[in-house]
Amino acid sequence: MGIHAFVVFIPISGIDVTQPFLYNVVQEETHIIEVLKIARSPAADIVTFSRTDRSGIFMALSLYAKQHQSYVSRGLSLNMTRGVPSKAQLDLSRGLLTCLGDDDYLSESGADCRSYGILDGLPEIKRIFADILELTPGEVIVGGNSSLALMFDNIASNMSRGVREDVPWAAQGHVRFLCPVPGYDRHFTICEYFHIEMIPIEMTADGPDMDEVERLVASDPLIKGIWCVPVFSNPAGIVYSEETVRRFARLKPAAGDFRIYWDNAYGIHQFSGERPRIPNIIRECEKAGRPDMPLVFMSFSKVSFPGAAVSCLASSEENCSYIKKRLSAQMIGPDKLRQLMHVRFFGGAEGVYTHMRRHAEILRPKFAAVGDALRRELGGLPGCDWMMPEGGYFVSFNAPEGCAKRIAALCAEAGVALTPAGATFPYGRDPRDRNLRIAPTFPPLEELKLAMDVFCNAVLLASEEKEEKRNG
Repeated sequence: MGIHAFVVFIPISGIDVTQPFLYNVVQEETHIIEVLKIARSPAADIVTFSRTDRSGIFMALSLYAKQHQSYVSRGLSLNMTRGVPSKAQLDLSRGLLTCLGDDDYLSESGADCRSYGILDGLPEIKRIFADILELTPGEVIVGGNSSLALMFDNIASNMSRGVREDVPWAAQGHVRFLCPVPGYDRHFTICEYFHIEMIPIEMTADGPDMDEVERLVASDPLIKGIWCVPVFSNPAGIVYSEETVRRFARLKPAAGDFRIYWDNAYGIHQFSGERPRIPNIIRECEKAGRPDMPLVFMSFSKVSFPGAAVSCLASSEENCSYIKKRLSAQMIGPDKLRQLMHVRFFGGAEGVYTHMRRHAEILRPKFAAVGDALRRELGGLPGCDWMMPEGGYFVSFNAPEGCAKRIAALCAEAGVALTPAGATFPYGRDPRDRNLRIAPTFPPLEELKLAMDVFCNAVLLASEEKEEKRNG
């Protein structure tokens, strides 16, 4: 059980455990931190006061406030803002920098990768992506280090030229996108940039609320797309169910130019258990007679080097043919040397999977540390919930309603940077001010544990502050 508004009976030799001990010690500032540590240990017997007991709330506030000040006084600088690979993860790919020999610049077709051409990517790197996505190379276009850039480019083209030269979205009126929440803030940023109205869709344990998705898509021709992170969703780590994927394929949108933006950012990023296998959205849409509806995105940004990776867009061959025409107006050739480096380094899809198992060994203890801290400090605290994922880069934490911004502010004050409260909702507005995204990947393990101590204490303090106000 988490600690909140309590009396502690400490089972230590020489202390009368039949008498409440904490209240007297609370008056002695120098002992508060030590008592807090004892109270959090498995040996302590925690008895919860009624939440309406003002003396209990006062004691808890005193404890958490003093613990918070002790963190502030340490001048910490800990970062849990974004899903950034750690140095240890980046070091796994150092071989990329040396895998090309002095005369190793020819692709398997004999093309000189130092020169122009091959707009849609080297055949050998297309094969790696196609094998991972269970598609054909003809359904894959390879991009630069960022799949986000491919998404932005596709939206920009649709706004200005339309989908496959249809009426431009910008000329049709105030177009809209469905946005599962909590979701990925960068998706929302793209919509904001193009003034696309965002409609939040609640996430369930199986993915987006498909009843609502089906209803809205069928009723409004100005709804042009939906953002999806189908495997280890950002930030909740949810894996879409088979039925959810098939319902997506069976959508009957009122807009003929509606598109599913299927961001497979974490499809191979499991660190516990087996790699999730969900139905192939492109094949399911083919069966349903809508082969052009999905656009699948993936990158190696968190596989190799985020600043020097490769990415891809996958879709029907007709969609890919149209996109290649657009690419011919944008460039004369992509960075094929970088593509060749990834081919030489990984060899094929199996090499990628082997590499990801090395990432998992680094990430597993970090996510375990987050889960341990949340269970130890906040388990049972009213209004808190979270789900520990088996892959991906984040933990989605729901605080007591109305507390997320205060928790983020307390953490910042104590030197722990979080993704801003509200970032996982369109326009940065979480209507219940609850959701916070924890990013465990970047800090070293010991720093992460300390950051989680700060975070959990901030949750407890913000929760008790709210109770004090409520009980006036």
